[in-house]
Formats: sequence, structure tokens, C-alpha cells
Amino acid sequence: MTGPEIITLGCRLNIVESEALRQQLDTRDDLIIVNSCAVTNEAVRQTRQAIRRASRRRPDARIVVTGCAVQTDPTMFAQMPEVAQVVGNAEKADFAVHVPPAAFAANADERVSVADIMTVEQHAPQMLSAFAERIRGFVVVQNGCDHRCTFCIIPYGRGPSRSVPAGAVVDQVKRLVDEGVQEIVLTGVDVTSYGPDLPGNPTLGMLVERILTHVPDLPRLRLSSLDGVEIDERLFDLLTGEKRVMPHVHLSLQSGDDMVLKRMKRRHDRAQAVDLVVRLREKRPEIAIGADLIAGFPTEDDAMFERTLALIEDCRIVHGHIFPYSPRIGTPAAKMPQVIASHIRERSARLREACAALRHRWLNDLIQTNQSVLVETSGLIGHAANFAPVRFSAKQEPGTIVPAHITGLEQDALIAHGPAHG
Repeated sequence: MTGPEIITLGCRLNIVESEALRQQLDTRDDLIIVNSCAVTNEAVRQTRQAIRRASRRRPDARIVVTGCAVQTDPTMFAQMPEVAQVVGNAEKADFAVHVPPAAFAANADERVSVADIMTVEQHAPQMLSAFAERIRGFVVVQNGCDHRCTFCIIPYGRGPSRSVPAGAVVDQVKRLVDEGVQEIVLTGVDVTSYGPDLPGNPTLGMLVERILTHVPDLPRLRLSSLDGVEIDERLFDLLTGEKRVMPHVHLSLQSGDDMVLKRMKRRHDRAQAVDLVVRLREKRPEIAIGADLIAGFPTEDDAMFERTLALIEDCRIVHGHIFPYSPRIGTPAAKMPQVIASHIRERSARLREACAALRHRWLNDLIQTNQSVLVETSGLIGHAANFAPVRFSAKQEPGTIVPAHITGLEQDALIAHGPAHG
């Protein structure tokens, strides 16, 4: 083994930071780093489970735990006998850079290193980017969140919103493209809040324009989850009119009921969400919509749930991320009247079934179309611009973008036989 073993849970931001840690600690093969997630109670449970499994599998390795679950509850992890060191989200950017490798994870007097994340003002430049097999690159443009959705613990794990200067972002994109990366994904905690903390108050749309201008060799640019109320006209025009920006928009919707949205402290209502999707699809019909939806938020009754269920069809959500509501201690929603667990499980299943049915129809409609596909590591699979999964009948060159003619659908993946034609 070369370098540490890293176990990553949760979001794309964690993926980027895990890769940065791997590169910084490439000589430390005695370490297991668990990069945790706190978005739900289940994510925390999975983190603890991953720690125990890692300890059983490699009892001689030193286990270091970092990430949002550690940031929000460091004591829980410090009390686990398997854990050698607990490192907060602010410290994860520095411990491998400033602490000599021999001392890292070896100082028993400093097992817990977790500071107040709410005082962090800048993003660490060494944690800005990562890539998957030199094919798809992830670039962090923003971290933290200034909003306080009543169900969400993440602002307390990531701190206040802070943006990466555009020049640093462009430099990271250039570096990845020069290394052969074909697709860049801009990511963060609340990406659409990009800019107000920087000189000149740039916006996400302005950042995207700058990337496209200064990195002309970048074939594909994709954006991670967006908050619809912050999609201004500049960003809307890029999403619908710029061919290098992928026709795939993932929205943080959470619910289709206005009262639930108010109780969540979201900043949009149902009509605004539907109107945004209608306008996106009018300007760019091939655009694919993804969304986060929560089932069983406190006080949600049957009628409220049905409105969320109907939102899947109304917004044509083909990339659905369904989350059963999970009360997080310290959030206002945890103190609200809770929905019983069996109802949450049932509603989650119904949302997943509805998303799966619509997704199947969408994929079926793509048969006999031509798609531009980024070929992934095996050479046999890839993703179209709309993020539809594609399986090739013959091996392609990994890391290339190929035209593909879609001839069928098997197990949630489009089948491509030969090059595109027609």
C-alpha cells in the first residue's frame, strides 16, 4: 500500500478533501483516515461502523477521524477505543501540511483537535480540487453555509459561507485540464451563494463565465446542487445556452408543500420551483433535472406528502436523491412534532418508486438518440451530458468523450452500440 487508506462518507466536498489528504500524506501507509458525514443519523451510524470495520481489518493501523460528524460531536468519536485522533474540518486542511509526518496521529496529548468552525474565514487552497482517474475533476468553489434550514446540521459542521477567489478556481481548473481531465464539477456546500464575501461581489454566473473564457480547452463543465432562488439571469442563461455547461441541473427542493417549506425555513415555495424547471426546459429541452427531497419532515401529513410526491412529475425529476427525515440534535426541526418512523419509511419508498418510474421513462425516451458520452475508467461505462448512465457494447478509450448511438436500455443504463450516426 502507498499512502493512507481513506474511507469517505457523504458529499462531493468530502471526496475532494479526501483526495487532497491522500496526496499530502502519500508516505503514511500506517494510517486509516475516516472522513465522516453528519447529514443524517444514519450517516453518523455508518461512520462509526466504518471505524469499527477498519479497526478489525487492520488492527495495527492508526485511525484518524475527521469531517462533519467529528466537527459536530467530537466527544463521541474521541471515546471510541478504535480512534487514535480526532481532527475537525478546519484542522483537516492543515494537519498534514504543518505537522511533521512522524508526529501526526502519534501525540496522545493532542488526540482531539477540533476548533470553533464558525470563526473560519477562508478556504484552504490545498483542499481545492481532486480528480477521479483523471477523467472527472471536482473543484471546490465555496464552503460553509449562512442559511439555517431547520433540519440541517451541516452549517455547524462546515462553518460560515466563504468563497474561493475566481483566480484560484481558474488555476485549479487549468491544472486539471492540463492533466487530461475532460469534465469539471464545481462543488461546495451552498454553491449558489458564491461571491458576496469576495471583492467586487462576484456571482456564480460570473465565475462560470470566467472559467469558460480562460480555460477554452475545457470540454465539459457541470455544477453540483443549486439553490433555485439564487439562480440569477446570468447563471440561467449559461445553464440553458452554453453548450459546454452540461444540461443537468440538480436542485435543492426538499419538499413540494408550501407549509413544510416554511417550517424548513427554505427560501422558495412550490410554484417558484415548478416555474424555474418549466423555464429551464423551455430554453433547453434536453436538460435533466435532479433534486433532493426529504420524506417525513416533522408535521408532514398525508396531503403535504402527496404534494411532494406530485412534485416529481411536475418538475420531471429524473435524478432523485431521497432522504428519510432524521432528527439532528441541535436543530429546530428536532423539537417539532415528529412523524412516526413507519410513515417516514413508507413515504421514502413511494418517493423513490416515483423517481425510478419517471427515470425509466426518461431513459427509454433516449433510445435511438445520439449522446456525447464521457468514458470512465473501465472503458465500458460512461455518462452522457445529461448524466444518463451509458454502457458500451465494446470497450472505449477511458477519459475520452465519444459520440454514441443509443440502442437500448438495460438495468437503468442506456446501451450504446457503435458511434453516433444520423
